[in-house]
Amino acid sequence: MARVSATQYGETVWSDLFAGSRPSISCLEPAVFAIETAFDLAPQPDAPKRAHDLAAARRQRIHWRLDGGFGTDEKMRWLLGRGYQITVKGFSGRRADLLAKQVTRWTPFGDAWVGKAASPVDYGRPISLWVKRRLEKGEYHHSFYLTTLKLHSLSQAMELYDQRGGSEVEQFRNDKQGLHLSSRRKHRFLAQKALILLDDLAHNLLADFYHSALAGSPLAGFAAKRIVRDLLTMDGNLVWQDGMLKRIELCQDHPHANALVDCLVRCCSD
Repeated sequence: MARVSATQYGETVWSDLFAGSRPSISCLEPAVFAIETAFDLAPQPDAPKRAHDLAAARRQRIHWRLDGGFGTDEKMRWLLGRGYQITVKGFSGRRADLLAKQVTRWTPFGDAWVGKAASPVDYGRPISLWVKRRLEKGEYHHSFYLTTLKLHSLSQAMELYDQRGGSEVEQFRNDKQGLHLSSRRKHRFLAQKALILLDDLAHNLLADFYHSALAGSPLAGFAAKRIVRDLLTMDGNLVWQDGMLKRIELCQDHPHANALVDCLVRCCSD
């Protein structure tokens, strides 16, 4: 399963299901094309020049943070050629060892060290490249990274890279716990893909509910699991009139009833 997320709101922008034998590198282009379609980042060829210029300007403000499974020279040139910003871990461990020999100064970074090196590849745009060295079982292991962003230090660049999967990992965990994604499995491939898309819909509805109703309230610490388990299952009544919801009555004995009422009032009044 591949997923692209919006960090600020925790929404899922795109998800798809691939065969387990398919490498990550082959999933990059479908993900990029899906995002370009969703955000109108690639107008049709017959669109006016102004539309293409606006789309190109928007692509320059989009930053892709990718792990080593996507970091081949071919894929990086392709992304850079489309005008995106990138922070990527390189694909080749052999190249990382060779680049490490160029480093003249190593800066401590947590339990590792980072050092600047020159890129042996022309990516068609200016990039900064650095190497990370870590000691495991008495041996040095190296990995290299590159970015198009102008940052103050290698430590800042490394921290930026390390933040790449935080929201996605958290979302997968919340979906597995709150929406029981891991316990619902379909035998047919297309059925499982449909389940993933339904999970995305539920995930984004919960994300919208959190930001429109729970954020800034005593219930702000609730993730998907507690929202589903403790809030959406609360006993109560829905009062309808002429096909419209007029009133929500919640069980007063529930410990979160009063807080949820305040959240719902604020949500409905916005």
